[in-house]
Amino acid sequence: MSRKLKKGYFVRGEFVAEGSERDLELKRELKGTDEQSRTDLKRESTELQKLGEALLDLRTDFMARLPLSEKFKDAIAEAKRITNFEGKRRQMQYIGKFMRLLEPDVLQLVRDALHEQSNGSAADNLTLHQSEVWRDRLITDEEAAAQWINQHPGVDIQQLRALIRQARKDAKPEKPGAAIRHGRAYRDIFQLVREQLSATPQREPDAAVFNPVREAS
Repeated sequence: MSRKLKKGYFVRGEFVAEGSERDLELKRELKGTDEQSRTDLKRESTELQKLGEALLDLRTDFMARLPLSEKFKDAIAEAKRITNFEGKRRQMQYIGKFMRLLEPDVLQLVRDALHEQSNGSAADNLTLHQSEVWRDRLITDEEAAAQWINQHPGVDIQQLRALIRQARKDAKPEKPGAAIRHGRAYRDIFQLVREQLSATPQREPDAAVFNPVREAS
């Protein structure tokens, strides 16, 4: 009497009988892979949905730089106008569909634009840093004003010197040991310096030149 063949399948040359421990092990591995894939897809979908929501707050100039279709941009504009909760939710789902169709390089441009809006560009951050350093030098260093005027001949010299005098006066403690306070002149010097620096390309300053704690000669 012939022996009844077991039902099964081959995996890399190995016969695996249905219902065997090896069969159950392989199925568990396969299930784990499927679960992981579903988790990854869900995570990716959630990220894209959040990116789509963030686009509603993206500045107009940043939005204009992105290579998005007119339909996509119209969908974003419509979402901004909708105030009804359910209507907004449906519109965001619609935007999510557009997000899933974007190419990887375009998605990276979206991320970069959102990051730049949140954190500022490298050039903006450098200008802010230099403005803070120059403001402190102008107030504490007697030579700084002449150096600034030499580098920026278009500055209003009388205004600058008046602001420096007022900032130094404001910085004097009312009582010995009291904390230094900063008045409006302190902020106005920063604004004046920032506007001047923003008008010209900047590079990272040399530490020897930009030393806010250098003693006045």
